[in-house]
Amino acid sequence: QVQLVESGGGLVQPGGSLRLSCVASGTILSINTMGWYRQAPGKERELVAVISSGGNTNYADSVKGRFTISNDNAKNTVDLQMNSLKPEDTAVYYCNAHLRVHTYFGYRDYWGQGAQVTVSS
Repeated sequence: QVQLVESGGGLVQPGGSLRLSCVASGTILSINTMGWYRQAPGKERELVAVISSGGNTNYADSVKGRFTISNDNAKNTVDLQMNSLKPEDTAVYYCNAHLRVHTYFGYRDYWGQGAQVTVSS
């Protein structure tokens, strides 16, 4: 059983910063990528940032230069440092891990429960 648990959401004023953290636990053989997605009310879930086990990163254009993703392979964690936050960053942020639990099975996606981030004055 694999669990992804997020922490660090909350309310922040425009221009402020927040840091999201996620830890994957359970029976994990290997992790290909970990990342963050977000979903605002009335909108589809979208990629925010993703990082591979080798450290390669990919960001949505809307967050480049403001958000930084990092990971710790030994601890199965991924963090998202969010700076210069804007009201349009308001959403539920979901942690994602693309991993496999056994050699019998292929890689599949696992999701956290979501963390609310609200940017408002």
